[in-house]
Amino acid sequence: MKYQALLDEIYSEVLPMLGNGRVADYIPALSHIDPTKFGIAIETIEGERFEVGDSQEQFSIQSISKVFNLALCIRLIGDQVWERVGIEPSGNPFNSLVQLEYEKGIPRNPFINAGALAVTDLLLDHLDQPNGDMLKFVEKLQCSNVKFNSVVVQSEKDHGFSNAALVNFMKAYGNINHEIDEVLDTYYHQCSIEMSCAELARSFLFLANAGVVPASGERILNVSAAKRVNAIMLTCGFYDQAGAFAYQVGLPGKSGVGGGIVAVVPGELSIAVWSPELNEQGNSILGIKVLELFTTRTGKSIF
Repeated sequence: MKYQALLDEIYSEVLPMLGNGRVADYIPALSHIDPTKFGIAIETIEGERFEVGDSQEQFSIQSISKVFNLALCIRLIGDQVWERVGIEPSGNPFNSLVQLEYEKGIPRNPFINAGALAVTDLLLDHLDQPNGDMLKFVEKLQCSNVKFNSVVVQSEKDHGFSNAALVNFMKAYGNINHEIDEVLDTYYHQCSIEMSCAELARSFLFLANAGVVPASGERILNVSAAKRVNAIMLTCGFYDQAGAFAYQVGLPGKSGVGGGIVAVVPGELSIAVWSPELNEQGNSILGIKVLELFTTRTGKSIF
């Protein structure tokens, strides 16, 4: 498969779609991102890399970090994570308090904000330095240049009222064990991780390779756990647009309001796209279109 020629073709075809969305402005630090940024990168299990556009520029990965949270948590405690969070698609916005109240403080899945906050609380049971330990975990995935963006962290702290409400609500139902400020601080740091498309694609290769990092041979998750994380990405990775993404693209993946999307083709590769202009559901407009064209023209959908 001539991936470089395909990426060049898709990039040129999708580029005219710029201007149809808007960058995330409810986190003020993200509102200043250049909306015309656009990059794509592919990393294969065999070690090949293909990229185009702004694929080397780092950006705030936001909710994509929830996959790292979940993988690390499963690595530490296995299926115990599912005692605190569910595995079903939400069908509601990622910060819905109404759904959390209806389900008595148990988040529907680990990729909505409430679910990621519950997973963060679980991580605090086992990590002495959760922020540093998360960066060390990402380094295991062959990404050594990742860092937190302190401006984004502070912006999220200053404007994260809905997240504070979610944690307080879960605390009232006994589903948060640690201090609320500690949970929020850790969560905001993880969301503020900066990575490039190339780094994101590389970091997700373990999920394309049955839980093993191809470059190092280190097993991050067992085969069953890797399969389950991929399944939850497919059904829950795109907020209340998860069904549409499965229909249009047909790959496990995860989006973030920083404009990034990463998806995996099990047994073959991972692909990451960054374009900050979002649709109403908080997903990158160009990112979804790129991945739709990629699976259509390669036949790499899992279906």
